[in-house]
Amino acid sequence: MDYDALAHELTVWLREQVQNAGLEGFAVGLSGGVDSAVSAALAVRAVGPEHVWAAWLPCHSLEEDAAYARMTADALGLRLVTVDLGPAFDALLAALPPGSDIARANIKPRLRMTALYYLAQSHHALVLGTGNKPEITVGYFTKYGDGGVDLEPLGELYKRDVRALARVLGIPEPVITRAPTAGLWAGQTDEGEMGITYALLDAILEAWEAGVTPDAPEEAVAKVRRMFIASAHKRAMPPTFHVRH
Repeated sequence: MDYDALAHELTVWLREQVQNAGLEGFAVGLSGGVDSAVSAALAVRAVGPEHVWAAWLPCHSLEEDAAYARMTADALGLRLVTVDLGPAFDALLAALPPGSDIARANIKPRLRMTALYYLAQSHHALVLGTGNKPEITVGYFTKYGDGGVDLEPLGELYKRDVRALARVLGIPEPVITRAPTAGLWAGQTDEGEMGITYALLDAILEAWEAGVTPDAPEEAVAKVRRMFIASAHKRAMPPTFHVRH
């Protein structure tokens, strides 16, 4: 794949999206990972750094994640706004009845979504998504959390494509190579939570897309199929009841 050409195509597409919406730029959350870095870099190319509102949205997050987010912002010439969501998270948990660990963890991306839409509406901007193709396909995102965005520039890119694009866009190498994490809890990694590596997930999905049998362990293929089916509701608009007249 010609990643220079891809970067140009995505840049033009993002610029068109802003123009068609009659808005001025993008709001994007920087997590310290490669996906958000690439989305932000494309936005900078599309509308300039002065029209990209980048935010670091910690919620009892690790300082290491903050350092990577700042590294990305500095490399792209972005002013990084910090909004500490920890107090809001704690207050909401205190008001809620007891629930599951994953329900509590998913409050974090939903608070981040709220903060990003606040920034976007305040600055006449679109909220820029950071999800890649494997994550969207198997539902590895929080519904109305990091899945609550206006557009997904990386939604048709495999993880390896995102990393290759990052190098074309000048993303710092430590951001590209660090273990992907959603930052839901200390020590959490995407691959650990999903129970499958991005490399294997890419290979299975690419084989399906090509209409061939994946060269992968049967249990891994079955797992991906289950994840895809179980997460279908995340990729669809809510069903609407139609009144029959």
